[in-house]
Amino acid sequence: MAYVYRGLNGKSLGEILAGLDGVKAVHEEKAFEIAVRAEELLLEHRLEGQAEIDIVKGDFDFYVVLSDEYGDKAALSIEYGREAGSKKVFNPKTGRRETVSWGAMEGLYILARASNLPKRRKGKVKL
Repeated sequence: MAYVYRGLNGKSLGEILAGLDGVKAVHEEKAFEIAVRAEELLLEHRLEGQAEIDIVKGDFDFYVVLSDEYGDKAALSIEYGREAGSKKVFNPKTGRRETVSWGAMEGLYILARASNLPKRRKGKVKL
């Protein structure tokens, strides 16, 4: 017969273990190591732009994030690459719609390489 511990207070065993100080410390340390490697990889390729590596703390885990304030899925394009394309945008300076074009770009896989995960691409990001 299995014994059921009733002192979990509605939490799963995983939540209890993830909340332990030692486990949190290991998660934070690993996230920091990955973030440092990701920042190094990003700096190797950055010529311009505002992309940066951030660490975000969740309820139990830490997340390493490639962030780019530029928008238009810029962080996705950096990680996974993009196809060439163009689109019409409104230019507030001139008051006219103008065509903006961009070239194709291979993905840099910053986060995948920094965390030693396999590079998995399911096509390029379409803007």
